[in-house]
Amino acid sequence: MSNRVVCREASHAGSWYSASGSQLNAQLESWLSKAESTIRPARAIIAPHAGYTYCGACAAHAYKQVDPAVTRRVFILGPSHHVPLSRCALSPAEIYRTPLYDLRIDQKVYADLWKTGLFERMSLQTDEDEHSIEMHLPYTAKAMESHKDEFSIVPVLVGALSESKEQEYGKLLSKYLADPSNLFIISSDFCHWGQRFRYTYYDESHGEIYRSIEHLDKMGMGIIEQLDPMSFTNYLKKYRNTICGRHPIGVLLNAVAELRKSGLEMNFSFLNYAQSSECRNWQDSSVSYAAGALIAH
Repeated sequence: MSNRVVCREASHAGSWYSASGSQLNAQLESWLSKAESTIRPARAIIAPHAGYTYCGACAAHAYKQVDPAVTRRVFILGPSHHVPLSRCALSPAEIYRTPLYDLRIDQKVYADLWKTGLFERMSLQTDEDEHSIEMHLPYTAKAMESHKDEFSIVPVLVGALSESKEQEYGKLLSKYLADPSNLFIISSDFCHWGQRFRYTYYDESHGEIYRSIEHLDKMGMGIIEQLDPMSFTNYLKKYRNTICGRHPIGVLLNAVAELRKSGLEMNFSFLNYAQSSECRNWQDSSVSYAAGALIAH
């Protein structure tokens, strides 16, 4: 038996974000310096997972709400883009590499999750191909750098869950969300609009196409802020908005709903919204990004 530590390489460094630690650090610092910390300490954040040139500035508004002094464990829930998955999956790795420093997976929490029988184990190849979790690692490392030896991460790849499965995982993870030393990062972009995404919903009453997209996204964001899983599910059924992290968001909303039953009040606020470009005709395409944070009272 080999005792070699299994590491997940920073496979998207050099393409989706800088592979240079010093350059990446300077970019993250610049974006964070332009964001305000208004609702700290965050218990959960929703932030995008596109290339940093597109969404780095937006994501900063969520990460600015993270308090490294209280956070000891960071759960990262990202959607599966490449492999069909109807449940949630855990990584085979022990270490996640970033150009800033290595992040350690919490093996005790992983063992507890594994014991529930609700999780699959993804291959290292699947893990390294997927960007939805990786795009949050440099920002996590940066936000937590003042306590970098004092925290661990819990990456969870979220499949195309049914409503009842979102409820089941929400209930399971709610006990971790109840603990102020845990932070949940929910990885999601918002509307993917254009023929290449097979989604061209357009309500002309809002003016240009990009305005219609913004209205559609902000309707969904408003529903997320209500923290009602059923309303969010109904919104998705009605408009089919291409929010790629809808299942991780659904899990979070169900976890919050579970905690509210026991009297723990929580509030979610979006702090920033952006689009990769402004769509004005049918040939155009864009991806939307939103950043927000959840706090407990």
